[in-house]
Amino acid sequence: MSLDGLRLDSPHDLALRARVAPQDWVNPTPQPTYDLVVLGGGPAGLVAAAGAAGLGAKVALVEKALLGGDCLNAGCVPSKALLAASARLRQWRAASDLGLRGEVSADFPALMERMREKRAALAQHDSAERFQGLGVDVFLGPGHFEGPDRVEVRGQRLRFRKALIATGARAFVPPIPGLPEAGFHTHETVFSLTVLPRRFLVIGGGPIGCELAQAFRQFGSEVTLVDQGQLAPRDETLARVALRAAFRRDAIEVHEQTRILRAFRDGEDRVLALDGPGGPREVRGDLILVAAGRALNLEGLGLDSAGIRMDGKRLVLDPRLRTTNPRVYVAGDAAGGPQFTHTADAQARMVLRNGFFFGRGKVADQVVPWCTYTQPEIGQVGLTEAMAHAQGLDTEALQVAFSDLDRGVLEGEEGFVQARVVKGTDRVVGLTVVGSHAGDLLGEAALLLGTTKRLSTLAGIIHPYPTLGEAFKRLGDLTLKRRLTPRAQRFFRAWFRAWR
Repeated sequence: MSLDGLRLDSPHDLALRARVAPQDWVNPTPQPTYDLVVLGGGPAGLVAAAGAAGLGAKVALVEKALLGGDCLNAGCVPSKALLAASARLRQWRAASDLGLRGEVSADFPALMERMREKRAALAQHDSAERFQGLGVDVFLGPGHFEGPDRVEVRGQRLRFRKALIATGARAFVPPIPGLPEAGFHTHETVFSLTVLPRRFLVIGGGPIGCELAQAFRQFGSEVTLVDQGQLAPRDETLARVALRAAFRRDAIEVHEQTRILRAFRDGEDRVLALDGPGGPREVRGDLILVAAGRALNLEGLGLDSAGIRMDGKRLVLDPRLRTTNPRVYVAGDAAGGPQFTHTADAQARMVLRNGFFFGRGKVADQVVPWCTYTQPEIGQVGLTEAMAHAQGLDTEALQVAFSDLDRGVLEGEEGFVQARVVKGTDRVVGLTVVGSHAGDLLGEAALLLGTTKRLSTLAGIIHPYPTLGEAFKRLGDLTLKRRLTPRAQRFFRAWFRAWR
């Protein structure tokens, strides 16, 4: 394994690096002035660079490590490849309910190499060669500001009219005594594994921790997850309840509201000393995965030289993603908001509109859905009950279970769609989806929150039969039924008597 988490003995990882960090790459001669200089070649930086170049701008893209960022190399792409294998294992093991019989097991080295193969194939979209072909000047190496209108990379000076900081984030490692000595992986290195750990310890109950805990359990590891708070803290209460039930079903040991006092080695074992609701105890494993959040990559950028201020560990930004240097914008994880690939994409597009076309887009106006790809998947857009309460909103929930839909019955689908509305109205402020297809169903929910925000609108949408998407139509129907008050019923009875 190399320092960037790629394997030196995998032909697929070597092919990946040849695309996103080619060793023979020669940085171009800088143009006199660029319309846009992008620092960071992750999703936000790539979208902004490609978009601006496509419009005819002169663009420079600077990346110090691997083009594609976390998403391609250590995040969405490799994790979802593993989750695809995990989901199929689960489906087959549950297939006896459908009358299917047979045993299936995981070939861990094979499924990990398949992941590397698929990741390398997708790398062509983020490659230095492709972006060069789009008209982008690609500079590989660490870049930093030398002044309010210029960036330096490997001794070359890039002047700009506008710049974008899209340097992303990295795994945060909590200061647990003894953890470095005990040894651990993060999402940046865990995809280099070739041997399945018999006992898998996970620190952190967010999306990364939950997804990989469940996947490794399906592959055959004994899994213990520890979080000082609770599972899926951003999600709706009932979604967390469903996730806890899934982890119990999978025999994943979960310790919530639990502090890790220290980590240490005991022979071949890696040990975490815990203090939680059940009192002090120790848990042992062969491998520790730290999935305890992320830290912004803002060090070494020369922000002071560019007149860019920070507030603590975050950049000072206006509502339109502009820093205290009016030439410089921020997008993606570096902006300090929701750390999702789709958010980075949307923010990069907003920056192009705001920076070059007098756009007035604001981050606060974006409707951002999110999904954790466990089984069941848990997806959310808009406000949860806790968020609504914090904003002083009195809300109530309407819910349709997939087991009430024909498609849900036929497929044995568990889960539900829930709408959170302002009490006594059909004004929706949040939608939750829990089920195996939650991520795919969230688009309709996001569209509703971004447009009419009236739940009754869903009643008029025609869905193909039979699908799980009919749950949204049922939610709309529930709203219409609530309007049928006793007074309204008396009116309609009189109306139809008049027609007889």
